[in-house]
Amino acid sequence: MTQTAADSSEQQQEAEDQRAREDTRQAGRRIRALLRPVGAVSAEFFDRVWTRGDGAVWFWGLMIGIVAAYAILGFRLAIESIQFLGYGAFNEHLAHAAQGLPWHTVLVAPIMAGIVVSGLLYLGREFNWLPETRAENVADVIEARAVHGGHIGVRTTMLSAVIAAVSLGGGASAGREGPAVHIGGGLGALVAEGLGLPPRAARTLLACGVSAAIAASFDAPIAGVLFALEVVLGHYALRVIAPVAISSLAASVATRAHLSDQVTFSIPPLPETMLTDFPLAALLGFLAALAAMAFMRLTLAVPAWLSGTADRLALPLWALPPFGGVLIGLMGIWMPDILGVGYEATTEAIAGEFSIGFLLALIAAKLIATTITLGFRFGGGVFSPSIFIGAMVGAAFGGIVDQTPLATAGETFFAVIGMGAVAGAVLGAPISTTLIVFELTQSYEAGAAMLVAVSIATVIVQSVMGGSVFQKQIENHGYKLAEGPQRIILQTVRVREVMNPVSRNEAEKSSEGAHLYEDDSLGRALALMEAEDIDSAAVKRRGGAEPVTGHISRTDALLAYNKALVDAHIERTR
Repeated sequence: MTQTAADSSEQQQEAEDQRAREDTRQAGRRIRALLRPVGAVSAEFFDRVWTRGDGAVWFWGLMIGIVAAYAILGFRLAIESIQFLGYGAFNEHLAHAAQGLPWHTVLVAPIMAGIVVSGLLYLGREFNWLPETRAENVADVIEARAVHGGHIGVRTTMLSAVIAAVSLGGGASAGREGPAVHIGGGLGALVAEGLGLPPRAARTLLACGVSAAIAASFDAPIAGVLFALEVVLGHYALRVIAPVAISSLAASVATRAHLSDQVTFSIPPLPETMLTDFPLAALLGFLAALAAMAFMRLTLAVPAWLSGTADRLALPLWALPPFGGVLIGLMGIWMPDILGVGYEATTEAIAGEFSIGFLLALIAAKLIATTITLGFRFGGGVFSPSIFIGAMVGAAFGGIVDQTPLATAGETFFAVIGMGAVAGAVLGAPISTTLIVFELTQSYEAGAAMLVAVSIATVIVQSVMGGSVFQKQIENHGYKLAEGPQRIILQTVRVREVMNPVSRNEAEKSSEGAHLYEDDSLGRALALMEAEDIDSAAVKRRGGAEPVTGHISRTDALLAYNKALVDAHIERTR
């Protein structure tokens, strides 16, 4: 059977998965060795609490929430420490600090960060710590849940976090929530692998880590739960809600204990909502959809274009960040508000401190800066930039509306609505972003208007783009999650899991004719038997003489497919 490029890609991905799982198993064995004396007290009780029953998942969800909170606090501390080295600012006010620095300092800081990131990417490639030459993010967590049984490599998690911290501390224009989600998901995967939990429980603990990361980032525990269910798991099964909620609440409490006087956005009290605000929120939803689609198209197309250009120039991808650092530094000299996460400028836009012209300039500049950051292989996410752009769109819209005779709640109100509408459409998370806005503002009226705007924006973006930014990124790996679990099952279940092993004598008799390999997918097996019009095929092991190790029948393949569909349905509904 002719080997195609798709086959090679699947084999490479499977090898990377095996390496990641082995890394995580080694870490898990260390955890079990540390806890073995505890288990010796009562082996039976320890086993039940440790590995069996929903109570075990609840307990480990709580532990993951606490540990994830401190991991996110450490991640933020790392960003601010690196930022202090480059800009002298150990706080959220990077733009203000950059404005008071000599131009050459603002230029050099992202270049130096780019050099460090290049070295980290090189190490990741040489030691196979990164599946691709980039830091991993939210899309990789979703793919781990859908395709890889909840497995995320420990080294991949750690190196991605370091790359993101150096990038954001050096002024790269991206978000810290995406890397935070990857850190939380990686912690959940580590615990699940270390305990030897089945895939369903592993996916639940992965979601626990994600919810904890969002809760710790925004001090929004309800939104953390819904983000994990809506974006990462893709369902609201009753069995997963409790452990995910426990993890999110634990992370929020732990974070608040240390950052009780700090908030992500300083949102002033919103004025009384007018009747006209709701149809205007619907109109803002259309504008938010346009901004979201522009953002998605740029952040998806430019990295692919730069990758192709680097290949044509024989330039390794790990060498790109310093060149991007030059461009970011030049932009930072001109408009420092685009540097880093950008929450300082977001807060000022919400407070109505920018003119309409400057708001429009910030939208364009942030689009370009974030595209450069992601295209040139810096680490970071898309959550914060989409919030930034949405706040600017909403504030500009509110400023224009304020110049009309219409009675409205004002610029601050629309800045908050725009912030959530663009982010919700980009992330494919309308419910989560609505809850984030509600938890930040404590305003039911703002939450209702937010739901109107984000619903319109999300419907338009989904219709035109065919999915969220994360779904489009995952499609680059050949997985279309929007089509449901059936396609993923055909791509991920392997022939070796379905085949019937044969003895040596049987193998000699069945070695001729159409055949498959052990690592071929179930979809390939069904396609081969359909194309050849056969009811069964021999299965060989790759390498050497390629001995036949079993055979697979069409009936067995279909039964395995049906069973996987039933299992997926049960997991998503119970």
